Amino acid sequence: MSRVVYVNGSYVPENEGKVSIFDRGFLFADGVYEVTAVINGRLVDYDPHMERLERSLKEIEMAWPCSKAELRQMHEELIKRNKLDEGIIYMQVTRGAADRDFKFPKESKSTLIAFTQVQKLLDNPHAVTGVKVVTIPDIRWARRDIKSVMLLAPVLGKQRAYEQGAFEGWMIEDGKITEGTSSNAYIVKDGKVITRPLSNSILAGCTRRMLFRMAKEHGVAIEERLFTPDEAYAADEAFLTSASNFVLPIVEIDGKRVGGGQPGPVVRKLREIYLDEARAQAGVK
Repeated sequence: MSRVVYVNGSYVPENEGKVSIFDRGFLFADGVYEVTAVINGRLVDYDPHMERLERSLKEIEMAWPCSKAELRQMHEELIKRNKLDEGIIYMQVTRGAADRDFKFPKESKSTLIAFTQVQKLLDNPHAVTGVKVVTIPDIRWARRDIKSVMLLAPVLGKQRAYEQGAFEGWMIEDGKITEGTSSNAYIVKDGKVITRPLSNSILAGCTRRMLFRMAKEHGVAIEERLFTPDEAYAADEAFLTSASNFVLPIVEIDGKRVGGGQPGPVVRKLREIYLDEARAQAGVK
């Protein structure tokens, strides 16, 4: 059965979802996006994602494509029409369609599209085994805090990781790890979680934000500072966070085992804390 997707106010079968070849998202990557988790047919961490969307839109001087109430209703309608129990909703806003010109068009209406994807979030098999990552150069632009659709560098990095048998690539700049191609990066040493502080160099992950709050509530210490690949190799544990993976343990970095090659106690605890929060938001007992 074909999915129902959303395109500029209409719900249509996925094979009928079309935008103009002059759309600035297609021509210039002039747009932003968000991905929100769905569990038990309910949105998880929706408000933080919309707050980040608002910030991204402001940073690229783009107006909201609709009201905030309409945007939430669209998300919920997509869940309903696709009978989505567990997975994600991807939504994208661009500056709209106009004749190709680098300057902002004076009169153009934003393009808003969204679609669902079925995905295992609660019983992710990678959470049991842990995943491998490799380090790669960070070749992205300087405003990674904006969740832009300009994702060619992460695509190339993810492909490089895949070709080396890894799940994710951790990007390196000036000898320090910034983040993953589609996730935030963390190591654990002596029971303390270490991760890079927020800046224009990384994306302010919504899962990261919620994890910080829950870690504080459960007495897990987090230190925000830069760390090197060598520190990562010598870490007791490592993990990544993202909206589609929540908290995912890492057991190998650049072919070197981390923590004996098994998910460690701190990461297991943080994942279970996060899953409890997600289940609570979704009304799962």
